[in-house]
Formats: sequence, C-alpha cells, structure tokens
Amino acid sequence: MNPCKKSISIVMLWLASAVVVNAALPFPTVEVDYETAPRERIWDGRIEAVNQATVSAQTSGRIAELPFDVNDFVDAGKVIMRFTDTEQRAALTRAEASLEEGQARYAEAEQEFERVSNMFENGTVSKARFEQAKANRDAAMARLTAARSGVATAKEQLEYTVVRAPYAGIVAKRHVEMGELVSPGQPLITGLSLQSLRVNVDVPQGMFHAIRTIGKAFVYIDEERITAKGLTFFPVADPTANTFRVRVELPEGSATLYPGMIAKVGFVVGETKRLLIPSAAVVRRSELSAVYVATGDQVVLRQVRLGRRYGDSIEVLAGLAAGESVATDPVKAGIFLKEQSGAK
Repeated sequence: MNPCKKSISIVMLWLASAVVVNAALPFPTVEVDYETAPRERIWDGRIEAVNQATVSAQTSGRIAELPFDVNDFVDAGKVIMRFTDTEQRAALTRAEASLEEGQARYAEAEQEFERVSNMFENGTVSKARFEQAKANRDAAMARLTAARSGVATAKEQLEYTVVRAPYAGIVAKRHVEMGELVSPGQPLITGLSLQSLRVNVDVPQGMFHAIRTIGKAFVYIDEERITAKGLTFFPVADPTANTFRVRVELPEGSATLYPGMIAKVGFVVGETKRLLIPSAAVVRRSELSAVYVATGDQVVLRQVRLGRRYGDSIEVLAGLAAGESVATDPVKAGIFLKEQSGAK
C-alpha cells in the first residue's frame, strides 16, 4: 500500500474514534456560534518600500571608499561612499585665496572712500572724485561677495565627495565599483527601508466605490492577518484593464516582508456571519484538521475544513454547526479520550 494512503487511512480511523462515558469533562469547552465579521473581497497586490531611492553623484571623482554592498544594513547618516577629493580641495584653496584678496581690496577701498568722503564734505575734492571712490568701494564689495560665494561653492563640492545614507535601510543595488571614475548625475547606490512598506493593488471598477466608502483592508501573509494602517485611492482608472489602483499602507515592522513580494489583500465590502472557533482548539495531523467536539458526556474528534484566521480565532467552513461545543484545550481532551477508550 502507498505509504501516503496508509497514513491517511490511519488518520481517518483516528478521527473516527469516539468515546465517552459517565464522567465530567476535565477540560474547558466553548460553544460555537456565528459571529458578525467583515465580508471581504481579496486580490493580489505587490509590496513596495515607501522609502526607496537611488543616490547619484553630485561631483566628479574616483571612488576611494565603498564600505557597503548589497543586503548590508546602513544607519541614517552613515558614509556609504567616498571620492578622491584632490581637485575639490585645490578648488577650495583657490576660493579661500580669492576671498582673502577680496577682503583686503575691500578694506582698502573702504578706507579710501572714508578719506575722500571727509574731503568732499570739506570741499577739498570734486564730486566726481567722490563718486569714483564710492564706485570703487561698491565694486570691491561685489568682488568680496562673489569670493564668499566661491568659498561656499567649493566647500559644498568638497562635501559632495562624501556620500551619506539619507535614511536607515538596506542596500538593494550598487551601480559602481571601487576605483571607478564617476561624474555628476551618475547613479551610485540604491537603497530602501524595510521599516515602512505598502502594497499596490488593482481592483475592478465595479468594487471601487464600496472599497472607497468603507475604507478598511487586511493583508494576509501566510497565516498572519495584518490590519492596514491606511488606504490611498488613485482617482484615475486604467483604460485598458478597467481597474483602479489602491495603495495599502502597512504598520511599521508588521511582518517579515520584502519589496517585490506578492501579498493577498482583503478589502472590506460589507458584513457577513462566520462560524469562528479559538485557533487553539484546532488539532492538526498531517494535512487534516480536527477539533474535539463535546456533546453532553461524550467527546468526538471530528475533522473540519478551516478558512481564514481572524486574530485568535479561525473560521470553520465545514464540519461544525452553531450550538456545538469544542474543547479549547485539545491536549487534555486527547488524554481524556485515550483514557476513556482504554477503560472501555
């Protein structure tokens, strides 16, 4: 016999075993009933990072330091790349020299203007001489301002030789290698933050109004159900697919997710009744799920078909009816069933 079929047969016999005799049940039970729950429509969406950017070069130079590679975590403000800065330092030196010269020329022009101004008030020089001294002072001031601007620009260019992470995240792609010569505008490194994620979903236009009116959604990752932090609705439909784009914001650090993954998103479109039981009451054997059902002083292990998880509860699609009681401690219920079977 096929081992798989044999295993299933054994499990089915195990499920069929039932007993119970003349004893109070030594384990807690809960009565199953229908509960009001959101009615959802589910579509696939793609996860993306909220903070994702490609850092580009803002000056030219050769890469002298490249401490991080793909999949490395980088703190905000950390140096992710450093260029050779010989040219930028030389430019700063020239700018600072021009500034010193401008300061000296302005001081000289200012003194000359003060001297000529006093003489003009005393009537010992002409107005033309006074105007010339004033023009020389103003020109010296303009050259001084330009020199200061040149120093600021040179310092900024020097700062551009050190590239820092704009936010904490993970390196997704490195576009350059050590020793490579780069120029302004060239992409250097792409990074993203896994702390803030969202899901983009395209929903049919027939469901868009209900989804937008209620404004609630849940993201399903394996058995985890994550409540959306917020929804953003794009007001323009895709003319080809007749769908609307909805952006689902996820809570920070809600699950182990990565950009590019597919996730199922359930949008609330109304209310419905669901038969819910505590997830702790479920017993799993191979591919089968079951619960211990208590009826009076009898207990039976019954196979059930389960739906989605809702917090600490799980939906039962088949195998149970409203009003029945299930054991919330299946370990004690199993021991009790085994002891009673042995006694019988």
